[in-house]
Amino acid sequence: MPQSYLKIKGISLNPLHLPLLVEILTEELPAIPLLKELPHMVEKWQRIAQKSGITSKPLLYYTPRRIVLYEEQFPTRTQDRLIESFGAPISIAFIDGDKTKGLTKAGESFYKKLGLSPDTPLQTAQKDNKEVLYYSTMQAGVPTSTLIGDILKEWLVALNFGKSMLWGDLHESFIRPVRNILVLLGEESIHLSAFGLHSMPQTYVHRDVSFEPYAVSSPNAYFEILKNGKVLLCQDERRAKILQEIAHIESTQGIQVEVDKDLLDEIVAITEYPRAAYGSFDEAFLRLPSEVIITSMKDNQRYFATYKNNALHNGFIMVSNSTAPELKLIVQGNQKVLKARLADAVFFYENDLKTGFEPKRLSQIVFVESLGSMLDKTKRENVLALMLLKAYSAHIEDNITHAGEILSSAIKYAKADLLTEMVYEFPELQGIMGFYYAKSFGMPPLVAQAIKEQYLPTGEDSALPSNMISAIVALSIKLDNIFSLFSIDKIPTGSKDPFALRRAANGVIKIIWHFGLDFDLHKDLAALYQAGGYKPSDLGKIESFFLERLEGMLKLNPSIIRCVLNARVNNHKVRNLKTLLANANALHTFFEKSDKQALVALFKRVANILSDDIMPTHIDEHLLRLKEEIALYKALKHLKSQHFASIEEHISALFALKEPLEAFFESVLVNDTNPAIKTNRQMLIFSIYNEFLRIGDIKDITL
Repeated sequence: MPQSYLKIKGISLNPLHLPLLVEILTEELPAIPLLKELPHMVEKWQRIAQKSGITSKPLLYYTPRRIVLYEEQFPTRTQDRLIESFGAPISIAFIDGDKTKGLTKAGESFYKKLGLSPDTPLQTAQKDNKEVLYYSTMQAGVPTSTLIGDILKEWLVALNFGKSMLWGDLHESFIRPVRNILVLLGEESIHLSAFGLHSMPQTYVHRDVSFEPYAVSSPNAYFEILKNGKVLLCQDERRAKILQEIAHIESTQGIQVEVDKDLLDEIVAITEYPRAAYGSFDEAFLRLPSEVIITSMKDNQRYFATYKNNALHNGFIMVSNSTAPELKLIVQGNQKVLKARLADAVFFYENDLKTGFEPKRLSQIVFVESLGSMLDKTKRENVLALMLLKAYSAHIEDNITHAGEILSSAIKYAKADLLTEMVYEFPELQGIMGFYYAKSFGMPPLVAQAIKEQYLPTGEDSALPSNMISAIVALSIKLDNIFSLFSIDKIPTGSKDPFALRRAANGVIKIIWHFGLDFDLHKDLAALYQAGGYKPSDLGKIESFFLERLEGMLKLNPSIIRCVLNARVNNHKVRNLKTLLANANALHTFFEKSDKQALVALFKRVANILSDDIMPTHIDEHLLRLKEEIALYKALKHLKSQHFASIEEHISALFALKEPLEAFFESVLVNDTNPAIKTNRQMLIFSIYNEFLRIGDIKDITL
């Protein structure tokens, strides 16, 4: 429990700091919007408080019915502040610039704006190398108790939960109706009005304990009331309690529990006094695909799945918000609900198996307006897939025969599960149900696997397709999404990306990198786009879109990324995704192990010594006079004659020019008085710069 503040004979001192407690009591808060805004709440409070001259570092707590800020040492007064005002230069503020001749209108306006009498003693200061009118005063600090109300109201307005609601006849909205606001600074109750109510020094405990309000006299009393009232205010305590009880159930039941982090976070957010309990269902339901059972338990009931002997077990962990001594009846009720849901799932599953897998009906589902049906989409994807197969045939595992037929079949049936009852009930099982149905109908394993993995990767830490056939299917689907939507100008802007095209582009890049595929953002994009028959569009926008994703995905120094994006070979920018990724990662690794500051400074000198209008010519060996330029030329020739097994070797060889370059710059004057020698030396430097340009433009690197 937080430490209490100092009291003498029951009377609070007036120290520089006191505990601050804020509780926003609401109707039940929806967990997902709350959790999304959670990382920003304290930062928003701090920013708003800072505007009033208050430095605040509160702790944030939440339960289903309250959002709480608590700070052990909150300042009771704002600091005194020096207020400075600068006016016109003396040359303008006084007649003829003479302080003895009186103020001009510009000078008078300075005094008038500050509410000062023209007789106020003259002050001046230096600003921008000019003497100007100046006035300063100390603004005394004010009690923070007079500011907290306004800070709090501004903070509540700043919270963004995606959607908010109105209630009663109010014009103010919030994520859920607000029932009370409690604000205590020490033992002082701060009064404010918001959401049609006046703040009250009271709170509510767990509904199992009481529905009546409890008066709160101090922050310490508040924490004690909640503790005795079966409310675990600290979300970390609730999380630890749940995990501890799950571990106990695992031990006593001889099972393993899959603790889904997102599900755990949600349960923590919807309970005030969580208690984990074990339930079970009929083993007969295990004939359903495991994903169906897990999804039904997780999404509909918020249960954790259990496992035994590395297989899904007919048990589950539920977390109750009840304080009842015995949870047996609650578990029985949950078992009954789950039984009904799984019975429905069995009905859907068996119906789907009877109906069959018929992709022709995809013509009844619109993909996007003006882009045809889902059947039209699969036809475009098939064209892309066969082109990609031709390009990447060498990557196909075990020289699979009939790879084209397998790919076309996978594309044809990939979206067929959209027509099934199971996917209608559980949309998140798209692809997964297609996998099970494809297996049931005797399709080749690679077809079923590709259907299952068609959406991979789905996020930053997602798995990738397990084989090249699946990878081509996934690439085709993602590329068609991007091509078709760009063709009708449905391009992501700002934070808006309703068709998840950024995620699609990220997926394309990750697959290409994982499988080591050559993919040119200029040539290959154009060829695929043309073959797919998409409406004419600016392909440069699509290329730029991928490059932006590349910058966002690589967790590297942004200047290294800019450097490799400006790489050129034969005066053409490098746009092969595999090459760009390899160059960026290799440069980053090299600099991590090197004296990067010295290297960058030296090789930037190479770039900076060249003018933009230099015309490339050959290097005349007969004009090389000094031993340092001869040595540098030989080192360059040796570099260009080598074949490098990896990009890492190439980069190491490039930076190995450091020693002869340093000797060259130390002893050789590039701008020789002889124009021919000057040009020849410039060409030597230019040739070295061009070799680096194959990897990236070193001018862009800032470390």
